[in-house]
Amino acid sequence: MEELLLHFIWRYQPYILNGLKTVNGEPIEIIDPGLYNTDSGPDFSNAKIRIGQTLWAGNVEMHIKSSDWFNHKHHSNKAYDNVILHVVVDADKIATNTSGTPLPTLVVPYPSDLAQEFHELIQSQNWIACSQKIKEMDTLLISSTIDRMLSERLEAKTTRVMELVETSCNSWEEAFYQDFARSIGLKNNALPFQLLARYTPLKILAKHKNNIFQLEALLFGQSGLLNKAKPDEYAEALKKEYRFLRNKFNLTPIDYSLWKFLRQRPASFPTIRIAQLAQIIFSSMGLFAQLMEVNSFIDIAKLLKVSVSDYWKGHYTFGEKSNHTPKHLGIETIKTITINSIIPFMFAYGRLRNKQHLEHKALDLLQALPPENNSIIKKFSIYGLKGINAYDTQALLHLKSHYCDIRKCIYCPIGVRILRKLP
Repeated sequence: MEELLLHFIWRYQPYILNGLKTVNGEPIEIIDPGLYNTDSGPDFSNAKIRIGQTLWAGNVEMHIKSSDWFNHKHHSNKAYDNVILHVVVDADKIATNTSGTPLPTLVVPYPSDLAQEFHELIQSQNWIACSQKIKEMDTLLISSTIDRMLSERLEAKTTRVMELVETSCNSWEEAFYQDFARSIGLKNNALPFQLLARYTPLKILAKHKNNIFQLEALLFGQSGLLNKAKPDEYAEALKKEYRFLRNKFNLTPIDYSLWKFLRQRPASFPTIRIAQLAQIIFSSMGLFAQLMEVNSFIDIAKLLKVSVSDYWKGHYTFGEKSNHTPKHLGIETIKTITINSIIPFMFAYGRLRNKQHLEHKALDLLQALPPENNSIIKKFSIYGLKGINAYDTQALLHLKSHYCDIRKCIYCPIGVRILRKLP
């Protein structure tokens, strides 16, 4: 934590260090603190510093004790040969590069006042550390923070999409099908739906996409739920068909115990969701390609708001009749799927295929969708951060999980503003 405070001063308050001198008595002037490096290597790159009468350009490394340079083996690592300044609190041993040349060393007085404020902030027991001060922040700072958080969230999701495409033999359609299945399971059944899709490849379903009975036989059979189904004429017919298809394609079902029915609304039962997934595959030729062409959420809803097959209109589970209803995929569920699966794939596909209009369309969809309504978003609104659309709420969710929850205040624009004591 103490070393992070040096990083903070160097990034945001370098003027404090101007006027100081190296251990050899040479004056220091920081022209450009450089770029902060969160990966391996020196802490800052491409810095510009005047030491004495000489202007230097290169990297900067920081430690509490200068002997840590040797403890971390930097003296034998050529990646640190371009370090032009070693910034420390205690110069107990002068650092050298791989050729043995001593490095200019700047001793910074330990920022005890900043350290106290920083520790008070991150040790706060409040829901968010800045809860007492966030309402004082100006709208421009909040707006820029929202933009940054949303950008980080989409970049992270793009990385996840890329990994999924890679594990799907570089098939965007297969990767999207697996992610779409995960999303249709919502929070409680995301994992079994993801496994169901992984163990039931799209290319197999495509061979039977014109036959809803065979699609249901494949998906319900692969789900393992047929093994526990109450026997009736339809369930027995599915079992018979699945036995044939399982042998034909050498399939392995997942464990039925993974599915969660308890405390689920009947409309969200895994059986209904699987029936809806089967119907979407049956009704939509080239779903991924179609969704990349939509221009609004209304277009997405038209593609996904399908009814279930006749049997499921009168059942929620096998062997137990219910009132006859269409059991469409609900608008709120479609919104969730759009935010968590369709938009990330649209953004990632646009980014990786150099189709900027898809990136822009993904952002436009987020801004057009209403704000999400969950406990985190409600809590943020209490502190004055009210999302007006899904763009905002996705950013706030990222802020909470990637900064507030783990008290990364020193990396958050709002935390930085508080620590710098700026209005």
